[in-house]
Amino acid sequence: MEDALSAVTARLYSASPEEFIALRAEEVAKARQARDTALAAAIGKLRKPTVAAWLVNRLAHERPDLVGELLTLAEQLRTAQRELRGAELRELSTRRRATVSALAREATRLAGPARGGNLPVAEVEATLAAALADPEVASAVRQGNLTKALEYTGFGETPRPNLRLVHGGPSTVTPIRSAPDESERERRAEARRREDERRKAEEEHARSVKQARKELMTALQQLSDAETAKAEAERAVVSAGKAVRQAEKRVKLAQDALADLG
Repeated sequence: MEDALSAVTARLYSASPEEFIALRAEEVAKARQARDTALAAAIGKLRKPTVAAWLVNRLAHERPDLVGELLTLAEQLRTAQRELRGAELRELSTRRRATVSALAREATRLAGPARGGNLPVAEVEATLAAALADPEVASAVRQGNLTKALEYTGFGETPRPNLRLVHGGPSTVTPIRSAPDESERERRAEARRREDERRKAEEEHARSVKQARKELMTALQQLSDAETAKAEAERAVVSAGKAVRQAEKRVKLAQDALADLG
């Protein structure tokens, strides 16, 4: 049943949310006709994805190469964080933003023109960013079975209430974890320290970018003021030239008049 359910799940979560209910009913009917009641029950429990989740799912099914690049970047980011390579982390952070934006644009393109421009692009970007930060979410995105979008807060675990995953069947339940031992506490403390280093590096980069933009705007304003002053000076020179020529004409007329009077 597992293989059959996986195939049905892939078909359902590749289809648009508007088609989901009807397609699920068809698949349930097929399973019942085949007298596979367990499969029919499992299919019936599959939940309709939101539009944002569907966009991410479609990207995973139709452009797995791009999702693979995203997850490769995620691993590079985690390595840079572990080894505290600040310069590389800043460069990867810039790539992260560009990659998330590019994949979100591709997801909306795959949705087709019939969808128009009213798509939850921000939710798609948030989900892709969460995949960069959390290996479990990355795996779920690769499978293309999300039912809801999610967002990574930047500290601790990704908030699971915003995420519903389908792993070849109904949504799984994460078991309750026992209290962490000393090594687990140390691991978490180290993870928090690395996250703090990453956040500080990003904040420093953001401050540098902000300062550079401020200096650029100041320089552009100064250039604009100088060009305005130059234009005004050039107009003044032209005006002064005209005044000189007119004065010269008046002097010549006065001289001629004086000569006539002898």
